[in-house]
Amino acid sequence: MSAAVPLREDFTADDLRRLARSSRDAGQSRRLLALAQIYDGGTRTDAARIGVVGLQTVRDWVLAFNADGPAGLIDRKAPGHPPKLSQAQRQALAAIVESGPDPDRHGVVRWRRKDLAAWLYQCFRVSLDETTVGRELKRLGFAKLSARPRHYAQDPAALETFKKLSRPS
Repeated sequence: MSAAVPLREDFTADDLRRLARSSRDAGQSRRLLALAQIYDGGTRTDAARIGVVGLQTVRDWVLAFNADGPAGLIDRKAPGHPPKLSQAQRQALAAIVESGPDPDRHGVVRWRRKDLAAWLYQCFRVSLDETTVGRELKRLGFAKLSARPRHYAQDPAALETFKKLSRPS
């Protein structure tokens, strides 16, 4: 069995308890109290019981505390997946949306998310869902616009007559 990693010596159990009381992060407070138990001479098993975690997690907390002090025990935002589109690919997407489709070359008269996803795959071999394409377009500052449908037999003169005769509400 390997030796336990020692805690840094510039803090005491009372310091950690004081920091735990003043902390706004509940997770950090729990971790500080668990480490205070170790400073008081308790075992790592006791600290794990206080923190409601396993021994490996207590070891991770000790390493984080030794490296960054109490700030190392604050939960950080998970990094998440890297974006599928690079900055250059996003710029190309913005440029193609701005210029609009060429019916002869692209085979469409207006861009839909489905068409843009196919274009991205054809040009960059990046497979994106339509929803993801929509999110990328929104991130680029584009709004979803669609033309209002018109009935093929609509009479413009009848519309004007209706507008003149209708009373305001």
